[in-house]
Amino acid sequence: MKRIKTLSEKKTIALIAHDNKKVDLVEWVKKHEEKLRKHNLIATGTTGKLVEEYLQVNVKRMMSGPLGGDQQLGALIAEQKIDIVIFFCDPMEALPHDSDVKAFLRVCIVWNTPIALDASTADFILSSPFMNSQYQAEIPDYENYLNRKIEE
Repeated sequence: MKRIKTLSEKKTIALIAHDNKKVDLVEWVKKHEEKLRKHNLIATGTTGKLVEEYLQVNVKRMMSGPLGGDQQLGALIAEQKIDIVIFFCDPMEALPHDSDVKAFLRVCIVWNTPIALDASTADFILSSPFMNSQYQAEIPDYENYLNRKIEE
């Protein structure tokens, strides 16, 4: 049986960008400034600072991604405290914390969290009619997995 999580009209949106994508994310934020101001924003370190400075709104800031910020946001996703993730990642550069990024993306998928990895997908999410209304998100039931028999 799947559980339901009701996302309120005011969503909590996580914003993340790799170094070479921070300018792109800030440009995207500028494009959607009016809509983003209506929601709670949370971000990794430098990205949060840039967004906060531009929008002049409070952005809850985690650590920098490579220092554990990705994992902090992942924990909040597992606790269903983040509704949407906008993550401008750099596909052209290998990063020393690639394993953290993969783990973060896995957590988003595990908990059925909408995630955009580029501007076009982020535009689609932000323009969804669900952005300004309540939304009933299905949360997968992992009871069978948690209760599986582990052989010794």
